[in-house]
Amino acid sequence: MSAQVLSARPGDGARAEESLDYPRYSATSAGLATAGYRSAKYTPGQWFANNRAVLDRAAAESASAEQIQRVSKALRAETEATGALLQTDGTRNLGARLQDIHFGKSELERHITRLLADTERLATLKRRLEKALHATEIPFAIATDNLTCRERRSGPDLVQDRVEEELLKEVELIKSIQALLKKTLDQTISQIRLNRNAQQVLECDWSDKQEAYSLDDECGRYRNTSTNTQHHANSATAHHQVCDVDGWMQFTLSNVAQAEREEEASAALCVLCERVLQETAEDLQAQSDAVNKAFTQRCHELTHSKSQLELQLKQVLEQISSQERNISSLQQAVFDKEAPLRVAQSRLHTRAQRPNMELCRDPPQISLLGEVQQISGSVCVLQQQLCEARDSLARLEENRMLLEKDIGCKTHSLLIDREKCIKHRTLYPTVLTLSGY
Repeated sequence: MSAQVLSARPGDGARAEESLDYPRYSATSAGLATAGYRSAKYTPGQWFANNRAVLDRAAAESASAEQIQRVSKALRAETEATGALLQTDGTRNLGARLQDIHFGKSELERHITRLLADTERLATLKRRLEKALHATEIPFAIATDNLTCRERRSGPDLVQDRVEEELLKEVELIKSIQALLKKTLDQTISQIRLNRNAQQVLECDWSDKQEAYSLDDECGRYRNTSTNTQHHANSATAHHQVCDVDGWMQFTLSNVAQAEREEEASAALCVLCERVLQETAEDLQAQSDAVNKAFTQRCHELTHSKSQLELQLKQVLEQISSQERNISSLQQAVFDKEAPLRVAQSRLHTRAQRPNMELCRDPPQISLLGEVQQISGSVCVLQQQLCEARDSLARLEENRMLLEKDIGCKTHSLLIDREKCIKHRTLYPTVLTLSGY
Protein backbone atom coordinates (compact mmCIF):
# COMPACT_ATOMS: atom_id res chain seq x y z
CA MET A 1 0.00 0.00 0.00
CA SER A 2 2.86 2.36 0.82
CA ALA A 3 4.54 1.65 -2.48
CA GLN A 4 1.37 2.47 -4.30
CA VAL A 5 1.09 5.69 -2.34
CA LEU A 6 4.71 6.80 -3.09
CA SER A 7 4.24 6.17 -6.79
CA ALA A 8 1.03 8.09 -6.94
CA ARG A 9 0.86 11.59 -8.46
CA PRO A 10 -1.65 14.34 -7.78
CA GLY A 11 -3.16 14.06 -11.23
CA ASP A 12 -3.72 10.38 -10.91
CA GLY A 13 -6.50 10.53 -8.25
CA ALA A 14 -9.17 9.25 -10.50
CA ARG A 15 -7.07 6.35 -11.66
CA ALA A 16 -6.06 5.61 -8.06
CA GLU A 17 -9.64 5.51 -7.10
CA GLU A 18 -10.31 3.20 -9.95
CA SER A 19 -7.43 0.99 -8.93
CA LEU A 20 -8.83 0.54 -5.41
CA ASP A 21 -10.75 -2.61 -5.20
CA TYR A 22 -13.76 -1.05 -3.47
CA PRO A 23 -16.76 -3.32 -3.03
CA ARG A 24 -19.51 -2.02 -5.14
CA TYR A 25 -22.78 -1.02 -3.54
CA SER A 26 -25.32 -3.57 -4.18
CA ALA A 27 -28.16 -2.31 -6.24
CA THR A 28 -30.64 -4.09 -4.04
CA SER A 29 -33.48 -1.87 -3.20
CA ALA A 30 -34.67 -1.52 0.32
CA GLY A 31 -37.87 -0.34 -0.98
CA LEU A 32 -39.42 1.55 -3.77
CA ALA A 33 -40.84 4.13 -1.41
CA THR A 34 -37.37 5.60 -0.48
CA ALA A 35 -35.77 5.37 -3.86
CA GLY A 36 -35.82 9.09 -4.45
CA TYR A 37 -33.89 9.90 -1.13
CA ARG A 38 -30.89 7.61 -1.43
CA SER A 39 -27.71 9.69 -2.29
CA ALA A 40 -24.86 7.55 -0.84
CA LYS A 41 -22.38 6.15 -3.36
CA TYR A 42 -19.85 4.35 -1.14
CA THR A 43 -20.01 2.12 1.83
CA PRO A 44 -18.51 2.94 5.23
CA GLY A 45 -15.77 0.45 4.62
CA GLN A 46 -14.82 2.17 1.43
CA TRP A 47 -14.80 5.48 3.31
CA PHE A 48 -12.43 4.17 5.99
CA ALA A 49 -10.16 2.61 3.41
CA ASN A 50 -9.97 5.81 1.43
CA ASN A 51 -9.20 7.81 4.57
CA ARG A 52 -6.41 5.40 5.50
CA ALA A 53 -4.93 5.62 2.03
CA VAL A 54 -4.82 9.43 2.17
CA LEU A 55 -3.11 9.37 5.55
CA ASP A 56 -0.54 6.83 4.45
CA ARG A 57 0.24 8.74 1.28
CA ALA A 58 0.68 12.02 3.25
CA ALA A 59 3.04 10.30 5.72
CA ALA A 60 5.11 8.83 2.88
CA GLU A 61 5.37 12.19 1.12
CA SER A 62 6.48 13.83 4.39
CA ALA A 63 9.17 11.21 4.93
CA SER A 64 10.36 11.63 1.32
CA ALA A 65 10.43 15.40 1.71
CA GLU A 66 12.48 15.11 4.90
CA GLN A 67 15.00 12.82 3.10
CA ILE A 68 15.28 15.24 0.18
CA GLN A 69 15.79 18.13 2.61
CA ARG A 70 18.59 16.28 4.40
CA VAL A 71 20.30 15.42 1.09
CA SER A 72 19.83 18.97 -0.19
CA LYS A 73 21.31 20.44 2.99
CA ALA A 74 24.36 18.19 2.73
CA LEU A 75 24.68 18.95 -0.99
CA ARG A 76 24.42 22.69 -0.32
CA ALA A 77 27.11 22.46 2.31
CA GLU A 78 29.33 20.37 0.08
CA THR A 79 28.93 22.59 -3.00
CA GLU A 80 29.39 25.73 -0.91
CA ALA A 81 32.61 24.36 0.60
CA THR A 82 33.85 23.16 -2.78
CA GLY A 83 33.01 26.50 -4.43
CA ALA A 84 34.70 28.45 -1.65
CA LEU A 85 37.78 26.22 -1.89
CA LEU A 86 37.91 26.56 -5.67
CA GLN A 87 37.42 30.31 -5.41
CA THR A 88 40.22 30.49 -2.82
CA ASP A 89 42.48 28.43 -5.09
CA GLY A 90 41.59 30.68 -8.01
CA THR A 91 42.37 33.79 -5.96
CA ARG A 92 45.66 32.26 -4.80
CA ASN A 93 46.56 31.26 -8.37
CA LEU A 94 45.74 34.78 -9.52
CA GLY A 95 48.04 36.15 -6.80
CA ALA A 96 50.84 33.79 -7.89
CA ARG A 97 50.19 34.77 -11.47
CA LEU A 98 50.41 38.46 -10.53
CA GLN A 99 53.77 37.79 -8.91
CA ASP A 100 55.02 36.02 -12.05
CA ILE A 101 53.81 38.86 -14.24
CA HIS A 102 55.35 41.42 -11.88
CA PHE A 103 58.68 39.58 -12.02
CA GLY A 104 58.49 39.43 -15.80
CA LYS A 105 57.66 43.13 -15.95
CA SER A 106 60.57 43.93 -13.64
CA GLU A 107 62.97 41.98 -15.84
CA LEU A 108 61.62 43.66 -18.95
CA GLU A 109 61.86 47.10 -17.33
CA ARG A 110 65.44 46.40 -16.27
CA HIS A 111 66.48 45.38 -19.76
CA ILE A 112 64.51 48.23 -21.35
CA THR A 113 66.40 50.66 -19.11
CA ARG A 114 69.71 49.06 -20.01
CA LEU A 115 68.87 49.14 -23.72
CA LEU A 116 67.90 52.80 -23.42
CA ALA A 117 71.21 53.56 -21.68
CA ASP A 118 73.18 51.54 -24.27
CA THR A 119 71.35 53.23 -27.13
CA GLU A 120 71.99 56.67 -25.65
CA ARG A 121 75.65 55.83 -25.16
CA LEU A 122 75.90 54.55 -28.72
CA ALA A 123 74.15 57.68 -29.97
CA THR A 124 76.74 59.79 -28.13
CA LEU A 125 79.55 57.72 -29.64
CA LYS A 126 77.86 58.03 -33.05
CA ARG A 127 77.95 61.82 -32.75
CA ARG A 128 81.58 61.64 -31.64
CA LEU A 129 82.45 59.40 -34.61
CA GLU A 130 80.74 61.82 -36.98
CA LYS A 131 82.61 64.77 -35.44
CA ALA A 132 85.90 62.86 -35.53
CA LEU A 133 85.32 61.89 -39.17
CA HIS A 134 84.52 65.49 -40.01
CA ALA A 135 87.57 66.67 -38.04
CA THR A 136 89.90 64.48 -40.17
CA GLU A 137 89.08 66.64 -43.19
CA ILE A 138 91.19 69.48 -41.74
CA PRO A 139 94.39 67.38 -41.33
CA PHE A 140 93.83 65.90 -44.78
CA ALA A 141 93.45 69.36 -46.32
CA ILE A 142 96.54 70.59 -44.44
CA ALA A 143 98.67 67.61 -45.53
CA THR A 144 97.61 67.81 -49.18
CA ASP A 145 98.11 71.59 -49.16
CA ASN A 146 101.60 71.10 -47.75
CA LEU A 147 102.43 68.63 -50.50
CA THR A 148 101.03 70.99 -53.15
CA CYS A 149 102.97 73.97 -51.77
CA ARG A 150 106.21 71.99 -51.64
CA GLU A 151 105.80 71.08 -55.31
CA ARG A 152 106.54 74.76 -56.02
CA ARG A 153 110.08 74.38 -54.75
CA SER A 154 112.65 74.98 -57.45
CA GLY A 155 116.06 73.71 -58.44
CA PRO A 156 117.90 71.24 -56.27
CA ASP A 157 115.51 71.88 -53.38
CA LEU A 158 112.79 69.93 -55.19
CA VAL A 159 113.89 66.80 -53.39
CA GLN A 160 111.96 63.94 -51.81
CA ASP A 161 113.14 64.63 -48.30
CA ARG A 162 111.98 63.29 -44.96
CA VAL A 163 109.27 65.95 -44.77
CA GLU A 164 107.66 64.71 -47.95
CA GLU A 165 107.88 61.11 -46.77
CA GLU A 166 106.18 62.00 -43.48
CA LEU A 167 103.51 64.02 -45.30
CA LEU A 168 102.76 61.08 -47.59
CA LYS A 169 102.54 58.84 -44.52
CA GLU A 170 100.16 61.34 -42.96
CA VAL A 171 97.89 61.35 -46.02
CA GLU A 172 97.76 57.55 -46.10
CA LEU A 173 97.14 57.42 -42.35
CA ILE A 174 94.26 59.90 -42.60
CA LYS A 175 92.68 57.91 -45.42
CA SER A 176 92.90 54.65 -43.47
CA ILE A 177 91.53 56.35 -40.33
CA GLN A 178 88.63 57.80 -42.30
CA ALA A 179 87.80 54.33 -43.64
CA LEU A 180 87.99 52.88 -40.12
CA LEU A 181 85.79 55.63 -38.68
CA LYS A 182 83.21 55.14 -41.44
CA LYS A 183 83.13 51.38 -40.83
CA THR A 184 82.79 51.88 -37.07
CA LEU A 185 80.08 54.49 -37.64
CA ASP A 186 78.11 52.06 -39.82
CA GLN A 187 78.40 49.38 -37.12
CA THR A 188 77.20 51.85 -34.51
CA ILE A 189 74.17 52.87 -36.60
CA SER A 190 73.30 49.21 -37.19
CA GLN A 191 73.62 48.38 -33.49
CA ILE A 192 71.43 51.35 -32.54
CA ARG A 193 68.76 50.02 -34.92
CA LEU A 194 69.03 46.52 -33.41
CA ASN A 195 68.80 47.95 -29.89
CA ARG A 196 65.68 49.91 -30.76
CA ASN A 197 64.08 46.86 -32.36
CA ALA A 198 64.83 44.78 -29.26
CA GLN A 199 63.56 47.60 -27.04
CA GLN A 200 60.34 47.79 -29.06
CA VAL A 201 59.79 44.04 -28.62
CA LEU A 202 60.39 44.33 -24.87
CA GLU A 203 58.08 47.33 -24.59
CA CYS A 204 55.31 45.49 -26.45
CA ASP A 205 55.79 42.50 -24.13
CA TRP A 206 55.82 44.83 -21.10
CA SER A 207 52.65 46.55 -22.31
CA ASP A 208 50.91 43.19 -22.73
CA LYS A 209 52.02 42.15 -19.26
CA GLN A 210 50.89 45.47 -17.81
CA GLU A 211 47.44 45.00 -19.30
CA ALA A 212 47.35 41.37 -18.18
CA TYR A 213 48.44 42.44 -14.69
CA SER A 214 45.62 45.00 -14.51
CA LEU A 215 43.08 42.42 -15.68
CA ASP A 216 44.29 39.72 -13.28
CA ASP A 217 44.43 42.25 -10.46
CA GLU A 218 40.83 43.18 -11.21
CA CYS A 219 39.91 39.50 -11.29
CA GLY A 220 41.64 38.98 -7.95
CA ARG A 221 39.51 41.72 -6.40
CA TYR A 222 36.22 40.11 -7.44
CA ARG A 223 34.21 38.77 -4.48
CA ASN A 224 30.82 37.14 -4.14
CA THR A 225 29.56 40.46 -2.86
CA SER A 226 30.98 42.43 -5.78
CA THR A 227 28.40 44.37 -7.76
CA ASN A 228 30.39 44.56 -11.00
CA THR A 229 30.21 40.84 -11.81
CA GLN A 230 27.80 39.30 -14.26
CA HIS A 231 27.10 36.08 -16.11
CA HIS A 232 29.09 35.27 -19.28
CA ALA A 233 27.77 32.03 -20.66
CA ASN A 234 30.55 31.43 -23.17
CA SER A 235 33.48 32.53 -21.00
CA ALA A 236 34.37 28.97 -19.99
CA THR A 237 34.76 27.73 -23.56
CA ALA A 238 38.29 27.04 -24.80
CA HIS A 239 39.93 30.01 -26.49
CA HIS A 240 41.74 29.63 -29.77
CA GLN A 241 45.46 30.34 -30.00
CA VAL A 242 45.94 30.22 -26.25
CA CYS A 243 49.51 29.33 -25.25
CA ASP A 244 50.51 27.38 -22.17
CA VAL A 245 52.59 28.65 -19.27
CA ASP A 246 55.79 27.20 -20.71
CA GLY A 247 55.20 28.99 -23.99
CA TRP A 248 54.47 32.22 -22.12
CA MET A 249 57.68 31.94 -20.12
CA GLN A 250 59.70 30.92 -23.16
CA PHE A 251 58.44 33.94 -25.10
CA THR A 252 59.60 36.37 -22.40
CA LEU A 253 62.88 34.50 -21.87
CA SER A 254 63.53 34.61 -25.61
CA ASN A 255 62.92 38.37 -25.69
CA VAL A 256 65.16 38.90 -22.65
CA ALA A 257 67.88 36.70 -24.16
CA GLN A 258 67.77 38.71 -27.37
CA ALA A 259 68.01 41.92 -25.34
CA GLU A 260 70.99 40.53 -23.41
CA ARG A 261 72.74 39.68 -26.66
CA GLU A 262 72.18 43.20 -27.93
CA GLU A 263 73.40 44.60 -24.60
CA GLU A 264 76.59 42.56 -24.83
CA ALA A 265 77.08 43.61 -28.45
CA SER A 266 76.48 47.25 -27.47
CA ALA A 267 78.99 47.06 -24.63
CA ALA A 268 81.63 45.52 -26.90
CA LEU A 269 80.92 48.10 -29.61
CA CYS A 270 81.17 50.96 -27.09
CA VAL A 271 84.58 49.71 -26.01
CA LEU A 272 85.60 49.40 -29.66
CA CYS A 273 84.41 52.93 -30.47
CA GLU A 274 86.24 54.40 -27.50
CA ARG A 275 89.43 52.60 -28.48
CA VAL A 276 89.11 53.58 -32.14
CA LEU A 277 88.52 57.24 -31.29
CA GLN A 278 91.39 57.34 -28.83
CA GLU A 279 93.89 55.43 -30.97
CA THR A 280 93.07 57.29 -34.18
CA ALA A 281 93.41 60.66 -32.43
CA GLU A 282 96.72 59.60 -30.87
CA ASP A 283 98.01 58.22 -34.19
CA LEU A 284 97.10 61.41 -36.02
CA GLN A 285 98.70 63.55 -33.33
CA ALA A 286 101.84 61.40 -33.33
CA GLN A 287 102.11 61.63 -37.12
CA SER A 288 101.50 65.37 -36.95
CA ASP A 289 104.32 65.68 -34.42
CA ALA A 290 106.56 63.63 -36.71
CA VAL A 291 105.74 65.92 -39.66
CA ASN A 292 106.32 69.03 -37.56
CA LYS A 293 109.63 67.63 -36.34
CA ALA A 294 110.66 66.85 -39.92
CA PHE A 295 109.66 70.39 -40.95
CA THR A 296 111.68 71.86 -38.10
CA GLN A 297 114.70 69.78 -38.97
CA ARG A 298 114.35 70.60 -42.65
CA CYS A 299 114.04 74.32 -41.91
CA HIS A 300 117.13 74.07 -39.72
CA GLU A 301 119.00 72.34 -42.55
CA LEU A 302 117.83 74.96 -45.04
CA THR A 303 118.77 77.78 -42.70
CA HIS A 304 122.20 76.27 -42.08
CA SER A 305 122.75 75.65 -45.77
CA LYS A 306 121.61 79.16 -46.61
CA SER A 307 123.96 80.61 -44.01
CA GLN A 308 126.84 78.63 -45.48
CA LEU A 309 125.93 79.74 -48.99
CA GLU A 310 125.67 83.37 -47.88
CA LEU A 311 129.05 83.10 -46.18
CA GLN A 312 130.51 81.54 -49.28
CA LEU A 313 128.86 84.21 -51.41
CA LYS A 314 130.41 86.86 -49.22
CA GLN A 315 133.81 85.27 -49.72
CA VAL A 316 133.22 84.99 -53.47
CA LEU A 317 132.21 88.64 -53.63
CA GLU A 318 135.35 89.53 -51.76
CA GLN A 319 137.36 87.39 -54.17
CA ILE A 320 135.63 89.05 -57.09
CA SER A 321 136.51 92.47 -55.74
CA SER A 322 140.06 91.35 -55.09
CA GLN A 323 140.31 89.77 -58.52
CA GLU A 324 138.98 92.90 -60.17
CA ARG A 325 141.60 94.92 -58.33
CA ASN A 326 144.21 92.36 -59.38
CA ILE A 327 143.13 92.64 -63.02
CA SER A 328 143.32 96.39 -62.77
CA SER A 329 146.80 96.09 -61.28
CA LEU A 330 147.90 93.69 -64.01
CA GLN A 331 146.48 95.94 -66.68
CA GLN A 332 148.29 98.85 -65.09
CA ALA A 333 151.47 96.81 -64.90
CA VAL A 334 151.22 95.92 -68.61
CA PHE A 335 150.50 99.51 -69.39
CA ASP A 336 153.48 100.58 -67.27
CA LYS A 337 155.75 98.30 -69.30
CA GLU A 338 154.94 100.08 -72.54
CA ALA A 339 157.01 103.19 -71.76
CA PRO A 340 160.24 101.33 -70.83
CA LEU A 341 159.72 99.08 -73.84
CA ARG A 342 159.29 102.08 -76.09
CA VAL A 343 162.43 103.65 -74.62
CA ALA A 344 164.50 100.50 -75.05
CA GLN A 345 163.17 99.83 -78.54
CA SER A 346 163.69 103.49 -79.48
CA ARG A 347 167.26 103.29 -78.23
CA LEU A 348 167.91 100.13 -80.22
CA HIS A 349 166.31 101.70 -83.28
CA THR A 350 168.35 104.87 -82.90
CA ARG A 351 171.62 103.03 -82.29
CA ALA A 352 170.94 100.84 -85.31
CA GLN A 353 171.64 103.96 -87.39
CA ARG A 354 175.26 104.16 -86.30
CA PRO A 355 177.60 104.27 -89.34
CA ASN A 356 180.06 101.65 -90.42
CA MET A 357 182.18 100.15 -87.71
CA GLU A 358 180.36 102.14 -85.04
CA LEU A 359 177.53 99.67 -85.46
CA CYS A 360 179.12 97.26 -83.08
CA ARG A 361 177.77 94.90 -80.43
CA ASP A 362 178.89 96.86 -77.50
CA PRO A 363 177.70 96.51 -73.90
CA PRO A 364 174.96 99.12 -74.28
CA GLN A 365 173.70 97.18 -77.26
CA ILE A 366 173.72 93.95 -75.30
CA SER A 367 172.11 95.68 -72.33
CA LEU A 368 169.37 97.18 -74.48
CA LEU A 369 168.69 93.84 -76.16
CA GLY A 370 168.43 92.18 -72.75
CA GLU A 371 166.20 95.00 -71.53
CA VAL A 372 163.83 94.66 -74.50
CA GLN A 373 163.78 90.91 -74.12
CA GLN A 374 163.17 91.18 -70.41
CA ILE A 375 160.39 93.76 -70.82
CA SER A 376 158.73 91.75 -73.57
CA GLY A 377 158.86 88.58 -71.45
CA SER A 378 157.41 90.46 -68.52
CA VAL A 379 154.60 91.80 -70.66
CA CYS A 380 153.86 88.28 -71.91
CA VAL A 381 153.84 86.92 -68.40
CA LEU A 382 151.64 89.76 -67.20
CA GLN A 383 149.23 89.31 -70.09
CA GLN A 384 149.06 85.57 -69.41
CA GLN A 385 148.42 86.27 -65.76
CA LEU A 386 145.84 88.81 -66.80
CA CYS A 387 144.06 86.20 -68.88
CA GLU A 388 144.06 83.81 -65.97
CA ALA A 389 142.79 86.52 -63.68
CA ARG A 390 140.00 87.32 -66.12
CA ASP A 391 139.09 83.62 -66.41
CA SER A 392 139.11 83.39 -62.63
CA LEU A 393 136.90 86.45 -62.42
CA ALA A 394 134.48 84.91 -64.91
CA ARG A 395 134.35 81.72 -62.89
CA LEU A 396 133.85 83.74 -59.72
CA GLU A 397 130.99 85.60 -61.34
CA GLU A 398 129.45 82.34 -62.49
CA ASN A 399 129.89 80.91 -59.02
CA ARG A 400 128.36 84.05 -57.57
CA MET A 401 125.32 83.62 -59.78
CA LEU A 402 124.99 79.98 -58.79
CA LEU A 403 125.32 80.87 -55.14
CA GLU A 404 122.78 83.64 -55.42
CA LYS A 405 120.40 81.32 -57.28
CA ASP A 406 120.88 78.58 -54.70
CA ILE A 407 120.36 81.09 -51.91
CA GLY A 408 117.18 82.21 -53.66
CA CYS A 409 116.04 78.55 -53.83
CA LYS A 410 116.79 78.10 -50.15
CA THR A 411 114.95 81.33 -49.31
CA HIS A 412 111.98 80.22 -51.40
CA SER A 413 112.02 76.76 -49.80
CA LEU A 414 112.17 78.32 -46.34
CA LEU A 415 109.27 80.58 -47.26
CA ILE A 416 107.22 77.57 -48.35
CA ASP A 417 108.13 75.33 -45.42
CA ARG A 418 108.21 77.88 -42.64
CA GLU A 419 105.80 80.62 -43.66
CA LYS A 420 103.21 78.55 -45.49
CA CYS A 421 103.36 74.91 -44.39
CA ILE A 422 104.28 75.27 -40.73
CA LYS A 423 101.93 78.21 -40.17
CA HIS A 424 99.16 76.28 -41.91
CA ARG A 425 99.81 73.34 -39.62
CA THR A 426 99.02 75.51 -36.59
CA LEU A 427 95.37 74.96 -37.60
CA TYR A 428 95.78 71.21 -36.93
CA PRO A 429 92.95 69.94 -34.66
CA THR A 430 93.67 68.97 -31.09
CA VAL A 431 93.45 65.44 -29.72
CA LEU A 432 90.09 66.22 -28.10
CA THR A 433 88.68 67.45 -31.43
CA LEU A 434 90.01 64.40 -33.22
CA SER A 435 88.41 62.24 -30.49
CA GLY A 436 84.98 63.64 -31.38
CA TYR A 437 84.49 66.04 -28.47
